[in-house]
This record gives sequence, C-alpha cells and structure tokens, in this order.
Amino acid sequence: MVGRGRVARPAYRLAAVSAAAGALLAGGLTGARAAEPEGRYVIVLKDSERGRLDEVVRAHGRDHGVRAGFRYSSALVGYSAVVPESQVAALREDPNVLSVAPDRPVYATQQVLPTGVDRIQADVSSAVAGNGAGSVNAAVAIIDTGIDTGHRDLNVAGGYNCMNPFLPNAYRDNNGHGTHVAGTVAARDNGDDVVGVAPGARLYAVKVLGANGSGSLSNVVCGLDWVARNAARLGIKVANMSLGGDGADDGNCGLSNNDAEHQAICRVVKQAGVTLVVAAGNSTDDLARHTPAAYDEVLTVTAAADFNGQPGGGAAATCRSDVDDTAADFSSFAVGAADVAHTIAGPGVCIQSTRNGGGTTVLSGTSMATPHVTGTAALCVAAGPCAGMTPAQVAAKLRADAAAQPASYGFAGDPNAPVAGRYYGHLVHAGGY
Repeated sequence: MVGRGRVARPAYRLAAVSAAAGALLAGGLTGARAAEPEGRYVIVLKDSERGRLDEVVRAHGRDHGVRAGFRYSSALVGYSAVVPESQVAALREDPNVLSVAPDRPVYATQQVLPTGVDRIQADVSSAVAGNGAGSVNAAVAIIDTGIDTGHRDLNVAGGYNCMNPFLPNAYRDNNGHGTHVAGTVAARDNGDDVVGVAPGARLYAVKVLGANGSGSLSNVVCGLDWVARNAARLGIKVANMSLGGDGADDGNCGLSNNDAEHQAICRVVKQAGVTLVVAAGNSTDDLARHTPAAYDEVLTVTAAADFNGQPGGGAAATCRSDVDDTAADFSSFAVGAADVAHTIAGPGVCIQSTRNGGGTTVLSGTSMATPHVTGTAALCVAAGPCAGMTPAQVAAKLRADAAAQPASYGFAGDPNAPVAGRYYGHLVHAGGY
C-alpha cells in the first residue's frame, strides 16, 4: 500500500486540537513541573495492565509528572495525558508501556455547503425509504461532533461526550456536522424534512469533535473505546467516522508505528465486531496519506457528484460547481492495491440532510458520502443479507454488490469508466437490501 509504514504526522481533519480540549486536559490536575515544556500524548499500556490501569496512571503522575485525561480500557488499555517533554523517553522505557504517541489533531472532512438517498436506490430497498412508513431495526454509532438530540427527524438513543470527561452525557451537537451525517444514515421516514438510508435506526452520538469541528487523537480513541465497550450491549454493528487526519497504515494495526487510533480501530473491528465506515478525505490525493481512511480494516468512502438523484449525467450543478455523475472534484482516492480493496463510493455533493437546530441544510464532502454507505451497511445487517457477518465480510459484500450493478448505474471515474491513477470504487447500492 502506498505510504505503508510511514509514521503518522501530528494532524487530523474534522479536528485540530481545540483550545477548549487542551485546557480541559490541563485543568484541575496536578503533578506536572510547570516550568518545563510539555506535550500532549496518548500512552498505551500492555494488555496485562488492564486491571492495574488506575494504579499505573497514579505511578506515572508521581514518577513522571504526567497529568492524565481520558482513560481507555476496552479498545485498548491506556490513557491520554499532558507530559513533561523531559519524561517522554522515560515513559517509553517503562515496562508497563506499549507505546507513547503524540496526541495529534483530527478534523471533520466537510468541504463546502439530497438526491443521494435516491441515487443509491434506497427508495427501493426493504425499508422503501421515502414511502412514509419505512423503519429499520438497527443501531449505529456516529463518531463526530455529536447529534442534535432534539431534532424531530432523528432517533437519538444515547451517546457519550469524549470532549469533556466530566460531562459524559453532554453529547449534543454544537457544530452541525454530526447532525447532518446522522440524517443521511437514519432520518425518520415520517413526512418531515428528509429521509435516511436506514430510516429510524437508533443513533448513538459519540462526540469526539467540538464546536469548531476539531478534536484530537485522545478524543477519537475515547470514542472508539466507548464503542468497543458498549457495542454488544447496545447492538451497535456499524459506526460512521466522517473525520480524518494525516497518517498512514503500518500494516500491523498500529503496533509498528505506535498509532493508538489504529490499535483501537483494530479492536473495535476485530473484537467488538463493528463495521467502521470512514471518509476518504477531501484533498484530491492518495487516501493512503490520511487516517483512518488508510487503514485496511475499515471501509473507506470516496465521493461522487450527483445533482438529480438519477444516473446518466447531464444534470445542472446546484450548490457548487462540479459535473453530474463524475467523481467529486475534491475527493481523495485509492492508489495502492491494499487501499483499492477497501474503497467504495457514495454521493457526496450538495447533499441535503438534517440541520442542527431543526430543519435541513445542504453540505458537500466525503463526510457526506460516508453516511450513505453506513446506512446501507446498517440496512444490510438489519434486513438479513449481512446478518451474522464479520465487518470484513460486510465490507466485501457491499463492494461486491455495488460492482454487480450495470455500468449505467455508476459514474465517470468508477472502475467501469476509470481515471488513470485514481480508484474511486463502485457506487454503493442500497436497493438490494
């Protein structure tokens, strides 16, 4: 895979580290030598220390002056902390420690300000999205800016706030990105606003990004940890991550390049059995440069432009300039064979969905393409074709069923009409589930 083995650079998109998050980790905690330069890190402990997590954290505070923030115990064992730079090397030598990695930023992949549900034929699925009666018995985690819990079109069943460990239930959206994503996945089929691909599915708002659409590695790992811990109890089989940052896949679940996010994702997918659907990114470049898009364990979604909900091209552009039924001009894409094997496309241009505070709004980005695939995965699991499958099998089925559609269903840039050096994948097809 292009970029495999590269150590991730410290930056994510839907989230540079917010000032509020930094202040949170620093506030109310003791033990640091204030005069020393400090940095924010994610410390991963060996699995054997799971029962001693609090004890090890206290010891690190006493011996190394760390100020702990989030504690992780399900997706991985460890914690986030502010650490005196002079103590980082000593922490890495601690026999209880598996890795110490910088707490890099992460960002939402929204690009600019929905035909999409129609374009992937969710209206002819088993839920018959749009007929005013469809409903899907599934649970989906939205790992994002939170969800508007008061929106009449969204069935928000619960969630968790990873932006502030002291306010775990404050997972309401204060940005809008997560609410828009949630609507594409599962807006109710009730005659109001819009309808999602998996209408009425139970949504869990896992808030890892703040009001400015940003957060950090520690927030994202907190969200993954919550999903790993609660997936079985809540029946969560699918999760959406319309976010990302700079990084690469080491081909070893983050164990070779000390990537805590990758380690957590591998636990969520392989042990908790949750299909993770993630955005490719909006940089018009090789998605191998961005995480979590680059990780082989996820289903990565590129964006196609569509302006009228129908195949064939020729529709006039609406909210932004682009060409109907082509690969979106901003979308990242796969290049290496390993990334081609986990890439699929979804509508991502001028997508109408639920708005924070009520009503609807129109946005574009691979963030908007991703929930079309997430909703399709939830539909496939709930309707039966994907029931009992592993996440890898779910991803393979969605990709195979998309590839089985006639060439006329697709778009310019898909494998039937490829662009040299760029793999966007086939357009997801919800109509068969």
